[in-house]
Amino acid sequence: MRLIILTLTCAVCCQLANAQYTVQDNIDSNKISRYNSYDHFKFELPRGQYVQQKFPTKTFILPVSLIAAGYFAAKMDPTLDVNERIRKEIWIESPHQQLHIDNYLMWVPAAAVYGLNIAGIKGKNNLLDRSMIYLMSSVISNAAVFGLKGVTHEQRPDGSDYYSFPSGHTAQAFVSAEFLRQEYKDVSPWYGIAGYGIATGVGILRMYNNKHWLNDVVAGAGFGIASTRLTYWLYPKIKNVFSKNKPLQTMMMPTYNQGSFGIAMVHFFK
Repeated sequence: MRLIILTLTCAVCCQLANAQYTVQDNIDSNKISRYNSYDHFKFELPRGQYVQQKFPTKTFILPVSLIAAGYFAAKMDPTLDVNERIRKEIWIESPHQQLHIDNYLMWVPAAAVYGLNIAGIKGKNNLLDRSMIYLMSSVISNAAVFGLKGVTHEQRPDGSDYYSFPSGHTAQAFVSAEFLRQEYKDVSPWYGIAGYGIATGVGILRMYNNKHWLNDVVAGAGFGIASTRLTYWLYPKIKNVFSKNKPLQTMMMPTYNQGSFGIAMVHFFK
């Protein structure tokens, strides 16, 4: 268990160290220019619309590294030995009942975004935009995670099926955590720290419940972070294409979840 906590804590510490940023606001009567040195974004907000100038390549180094580490770890004997050692320490030597709280914890950081806004602590985006962003992030993450599960066919530690890699619960938890961080990083870094702490707890619980190996959890975290950061870059572009200076009220996107295709739709009524 010490090895698990140390490994995931190191990943979170790397994320938090990478999340240092400065913000400059230049305000005039028609537009606001915001430069975020962490995300390497430059936003132009003429009459409330976002235009991004540059793809934030550096912000994807950490999540892509986590995905690569999780994938290649499953192919290396030393890492497989670590997986087995963790499972032996957690499950075989200390048998216990499963805790199902991870099914709910993965949504908590995202729910906090809405709760904070209701409490009067405003985040980066309005209700419509942040809902679209969270939906889009989840769709991208689920499509990548469950698509890869069908290709890798990695058996779960408990032998229940062959959809172990990567961890879907962990991916969704880190989607929620990064969503919270993005919305409130200009208010306080502690919101992001709390979100990442909860997401890390979900990853640990997936191993505690004998549902995932360590490398599944590491890769899942990478997918969740990457999907959300990609969405924060893509969404303003999509909004500008479809809204044409009109409020965007409906968004539909294809979804893929556990072998089933579908369509996700969000509509806001006036």
